[in-house]
Amino acid sequence: MNLRVAAIIPAYNEETRITRVLEAVTSSSAISEIWVVDDGSGDRTYQEASAVPGVKALRLRENLGKGAAMMAGALQTNVDALLFLDADLSGLTPNHIADLVEPVVSGRADMTVGVFRGGRFLTDLAQKLAPHISGQRCMLRSSFLEASHVSELRYGVEMALYRHAQVQQLRIESVTLLGVTHPMKEEKIGYIRGTIARIHMYVEVIGGSLAPTIEARRQTITRLLRETFGTR
Repeated sequence: MNLRVAAIIPAYNEETRITRVLEAVTSSSAISEIWVVDDGSGDRTYQEASAVPGVKALRLRENLGKGAAMMAGALQTNVDALLFLDADLSGLTPNHIADLVEPVVSGRADMTVGVFRGGRFLTDLAQKLAPHISGQRCMLRSSFLEASHVSELRYGVEMALYRHAQVQQLRIESVTLLGVTHPMKEEKIGYIRGTIARIHMYVEVIGGSLAPTIEARRQTITRLLRETFGTR
């Protein structure tokens, strides 16, 4: 098989981290196109991405969430397969990218999921406990577009894609990303805001299987925040 692959990198306020990810992606011979989707950032993420040769950058006017940014990137291209990467990775190399892409391009798998190992203890542990919520994955573009509901999700998009793959009986292959990691939310935006964001993430991931609508998930998140932090 000779499939073309586009790297889609949703990014929100990652001006200090996006360049190192793009260095690895632009050095990879496995990638035909590179799209950075700036999800309404308040910093220079868009400008930093646009300045990298070979990178196409798209800016959303407001923060719509990770799922919407991923879908926006997918709609900009007509390649065969999509490689989704987080914008805050460290330790990523062209070899990791090749490992993620090869099973799909060769036809051995319909989806790959990258799992951190040997980067740092906390991110390794998180992915051991919940490997399917990794933001690093490759899949056929047609399969991703079939999961159109992911555009409504913020933190639950990875689990939604995994459930979609299960329902469609797609072949999923885990790929070890040795030495790759990323900062924790608490490190990026502070302990309190980071903790609240983490609760949002876990509630949406869990709520994806329990709440039948986006509104129900929103209500669940609001209730949990009120109970935990007394917020209104």
